[in-house]
Amino acid sequence: LNIGFFSRMIRKTPWVRMKVAASLDGQTALLNGQSQWITGEAARAEGHAWRARSCAVLTGIGTVLADDPRLDVRLPDITRQPHVVIIDSKLETPLNANVLNAPVLGASRARFIYASVPNDAKKAALEALGATVIYMPGEDGKVDLPAMLRDLALREINELHVEAGYKLNGSLISAGLVDEFLIYLAPKLLGLGQGMASFGPLQNLSEAVHLEFLHSEMIGQDLRLRARLTGRDRF
Repeated sequence: LNIGFFSRMIRKTPWVRMKVAASLDGQTALLNGQSQWITGEAARAEGHAWRARSCAVLTGIGTVLADDPRLDVRLPDITRQPHVVIIDSKLETPLNANVLNAPVLGASRARFIYASVPNDAKKAALEALGATVIYMPGEDGKVDLPAMLRDLALREINELHVEAGYKLNGSLISAGLVDEFLIYLAPKLLGLGQGMASFGPLQNLSEAVHLEFLHSEMIGQDLRLRARLTGRDRF
């Protein structure tokens, strides 16, 4: 229950949990980007419960542009909404995006947009809608992800729930920033598509990201797996 608080106090970064919904062969979307809905209604409902547990939900600009998600919690008796974090290097978030404008149940929430390329006119427009834009440039014109996590910790984010596409997932995994995985596997095969995360290629099996399975459970028609990086809970 306190793992996010411990992480923030000891490591000065939130506990990062990555949620993925995929087919049995590991595809999170078709090659054309279609992804709604791979998993069933029960898995989607439980996903909202994990959002509700988190302090903030993180996604990337690719997901914002492709799916226009709300990233809120739509469960009965909700009184608190997690904040939203968007990785948007070039400040391409549309001003009419749902994540900025859609009404949500319960209390209001903050929207943090991390960018690397300055665009002060767009920054002002986004902040006029209530967002907070933070310039945090890293290498190759991308956002400095480790610095972003440290900044979120200063904003008292204990648990960060990631719902992103395979590119941002891959960047977070490659940088060693993901602590735990929450994976829902649907009983279907999609063949060629977009995988869970894009990183590598690895040259040796010893370079693999090593995990420990914590729990498995059927959620409706889907299989939910929880896994954690080996030794991660000991910081």
